[in-house]
Amino acid sequence: MRFHAEHRFDGSAQTVMALLSLPGFYLSLELPDLSLPELVEQREEADGVTLRLRYEFVGSLDPIAQRLIGSGRLAWIQEVQLDRSGDSGALRFEAEKDPRRLHGAADFTLTDTGAGSVRRIAGELVVAVPGIGRMAERRIVPGIVRRLDIEAQAIEDYLRREG
Repeated sequence: MRFHAEHRFDGSAQTVMALLSLPGFYLSLELPDLSLPELVEQREEADGVTLRLRYEFVGSLDPIAQRLIGSGRLAWIQEVQLDRSGDSGALRFEAEKDPRRLHGAADFTLTDTGAGSVRRIAGELVVAVPGIGRMAERRIVPGIVRRLDIEAQAIEDYLRREG
């Protein structure tokens, strides 16, 4: 299922990208129903930064999701790739237990607007389970978008604090 989000910031695209490249930003970002992430890997290369984070769902799962994961906990790896040019990036995420059944990706751009910047995200979540996959996607995607909105608010709060 496809999803889209747009967020406006008072800071420049370069400033927002610099914040998104800091592991500490994610490690202290509290998101509903998720554990604070663990930093699995951080790679700095000439063309960009890649962060790999492990999250665990700690909220209550609806019965469909519980059937998908069985008796275990729902955990996934999220990879954040940031282009050093400061104007684009990508998110990739996949279930730790069975990535073929639950995965997704999104690309984003950061554009200066003169009065700040705007981030546009377009992505897709895939729950590859015959019969219930589409219904599960419709239930999961609003939570993904909500967490992106919370992340955007945390970015804006940081920009206001740091002025």
